[in-house]
Amino acid sequence: MNEAYSAKKRKDKKALKELSSSKKKKSNPLLNLIVRISGLAFVVYCVSSVVATQYEISENQKQIDKLNSKAEELMAQNEQYQSILSEEDEQKYMERIAIEVLGYAYPTERRFYDTARN
Repeated sequence: MNEAYSAKKRKDKKALKELSSSKKKKSNPLLNLIVRISGLAFVVYCVSSVVATQYEISENQKQIDKLNSKAEELMAQNEQYQSILSEEDEQKYMERIAIEVLGYAYPTERRFYDTARN
């Protein structure tokens, strides 16, 4: 009985191998090609996505660096203004800015402009 069981088991294994080998032979080459092409397309998409993301990161980092330098310039300018405002001679500073930058003059003051330089 033991020999009959072993023979049946070997027969079942042999039938299972034949069945699996017949399934492998029946695989569609077109389907195999489609699977390979889609896998390759997915890999190309992933690589291009990583490259595009790295490019965006570098561009954003450049933008951050520019903004940081601009912020430092503005902070330095703000410190200058704070030091000017903290001085006791604020009136003289405002007069100088009004005359030099804004072009104001005192009511009794006369200004002469040289027009011959043109």
